[in-house]
Amino acid sequence: MTSLSALDQQAASSAYRKISWRLLPFLLLCYILAFLDRINIGFAQQHMQQDLHLSDVAYGIGAGIFFLGYVLFELPSNLLLTRIGMRKTVSRIMVLWGLTSVSMMFVSGERSFYVLRVLLGIFEAGFAPAMFYYCTQWFPKRRLGGALAVLGLTGPIAGIVGAPLSSALIIHMDGVLSLAGWRWLFLVEGLPSVLVGIVAWFVIVDEPTKARWLTDAERKAVVSTLLEDQQHTAAHTRLGALLKDYRLYLLVVGYFCFIAGIYLPHYWLPKLIGQAGFSGMRVGWLAAIPSAFMLITIIPFARHSDRLSERRWHTALPMAASALLLAFVTYVMAGFIELPFALFYAVLTAAIVSMYLAYVVFWSIPRELFVTGPMAAGGIALINSIGLCGGFISPIVVGYLRDATGSMTMPFLLFTATIAVGALAFALVRPSRDT
Repeated sequence: MTSLSALDQQAASSAYRKISWRLLPFLLLCYILAFLDRINIGFAQQHMQQDLHLSDVAYGIGAGIFFLGYVLFELPSNLLLTRIGMRKTVSRIMVLWGLTSVSMMFVSGERSFYVLRVLLGIFEAGFAPAMFYYCTQWFPKRRLGGALAVLGLTGPIAGIVGAPLSSALIIHMDGVLSLAGWRWLFLVEGLPSVLVGIVAWFVIVDEPTKARWLTDAERKAVVSTLLEDQQHTAAHTRLGALLKDYRLYLLVVGYFCFIAGIYLPHYWLPKLIGQAGFSGMRVGWLAAIPSAFMLITIIPFARHSDRLSERRWHTALPMAASALLLAFVTYVMAGFIELPFALFYAVLTAAIVSMYLAYVVFWSIPRELFVTGPMAAGGIALINSIGLCGGFISPIVVGYLRDATGSMTMPFLLFTATIAVGALAFALVRPSRDT
């Protein structure tokens, strides 16, 4: 095993300062736009359902069917990534999904709603794991948690900006040019993805050796750092070996449970707030509160994980805490005790934030366990694509249970149990020993 000289370490530190400022902010912008285009139907929900006469089940199918297209095309998309590079992949994905998101303004009924949501999933397929894979090609594992934490700011920023922006568009643009406000929402929030996708062609660099803004010494130091890092990781270079590792399936189960739970507030929180008696911009501001708390907790939490070089419990424990908090929320919703809305919403916010903290650290686990080299893109995509089936099932189940019971109590009870199972799966993932 080799170690970097003091000079190489100095060059590596300089290089990673440049990499962090050159790449991470732009990747974060891309990811925010992706997240916003994925979840903005949560804010359009009430008005869309009224205008198009959609039931909760129909809405749930439309929300979840996005993941069907995503899952079916994710693995091919990420295997293509290793051939054509990140620059072409991001540009292709963002332009196509942006145009599809804009097209949502023309939805006229269930059929067109379903078709466009499937297309949105197909065109966005592979984007998230491509981002995580790309970070593994630039950052060693001791820096990876911090880099992924920056991308983890996606949800909070999208929530803080998207919630009030979406509410404002629906309210203030309603009737302009004879278009409903929710149609303007899709137009205004979809176009930036197309423009940023074009810019990505000129900004993204496929790999460190092609980064002209790094000096020769810095490029060499980065490559040496990554090579040294791989010596400590038990890599699977064949798909068969990867599929025999039981930890892969624990990660899939845990991620499935996580995704099934985390999209519950994204798709249904605005409606839940509305049913509590709030309307207009108040819905947007209240929906942004969990995101604001995520924003101030994610980076310190990820740095703590990096400092301890520990991932498993930084994922499992927040998931377990979220399950306990959601159990209390469900108990209140069932009417067993009464709480002021402010206190109820504070507990719900803590549950959402805890769940998201687990997500921030989660994607460091595959990198440290077994996924490196040529199997990285495919392995990450495999975990993500199967796990995302939770995003397909969750909104449909919620819509069905809401139509059947008329409340959100049963959906919250079901997904409290789901998140608890996910926490257990993550707790059972044993770390690899250095070699």
